[in-house]
Amino acid sequence: MTTTYYAEETRPRRRRGRRVLIALLVLLVIVAGILVVGDRVAANFAEKKIAEQVSQNVAAQNVQAGTPEVSVGGFPFLTQVVAGEYKEITIGLPDVQGDVNGNVVTLPRLDLVARDVTASIDTLRTGQGEVVAKTVDGNATIGYAEVTKLINQEGLQLAEREGKLQVTAPVEVPVINQRFTVHGTAELSVEGRRIKIQLKDANAEGLPAVPLAQEVVRNFIQRTSISFDVPALPFNMELKQVTPTSEGLAVAATATQVPITS
Repeated sequence: MTTTYYAEETRPRRRRGRRVLIALLVLLVIVAGILVVGDRVAANFAEKKIAEQVSQNVAAQNVQAGTPEVSVGGFPFLTQVVAGEYKEITIGLPDVQGDVNGNVVTLPRLDLVARDVTASIDTLRTGQGEVVAKTVDGNATIGYAEVTKLINQEGLQLAEREGKLQVTAPVEVPVINQRFTVHGTAELSVEGRRIKIQLKDANAEGLPAVPLAQEVVRNFIQRTSISFDVPALPFNMELKQVTPTSEGLAVAATATQVPITS
């Protein structure tokens, strides 16, 4: 009888222990869910406010663009809000338009990454104060149609082949009163907001073995150095690299100690 009575008493205690453990686990899941939701709400608020600041900054620099798409990286987000420091903020600007010597140039999209951003809660809430990024890096592609519009050289064609920029341009040879097409590759370089294209390794199809004609084409190739400015980029970014792609010239730009606020 004693043994049976003891076994009957221990079973309910074990069941109660399991119930308490399950209740604690459920409570933890609920608390974690609340924290995740709260974290996301805070992130959405910050992204909205930063997007507003970016729009104002872009407009202040006479650059037109669509609504910024902002995403704040890092988790948990609430700790970044409290500290007023954000590790990384990505900003997508669609349909960027700028003026270059009277020409409206369009970039389908400018992707920005702002790192080590400082912004207090009050600044985000009121819009008063500074939002500053230690660095801002940007990437965009200028279509070849836009590039040739900026260069404004009749008959010029640009394309990418095997990672190199291919240039096709007409050249007049007065000594034989004919026009020939020059084909060649080009070297790319950047300086400030300016892109330079230097024609290299070129030849003219069908050029006759006439010394004067060949000299004209050689001189044309040697002196052909095309340069043009890109539209003013947000946050006063300067070009650091340009590479040819199938869609156009891919440009990378950067700036340091950047005020996101206008």
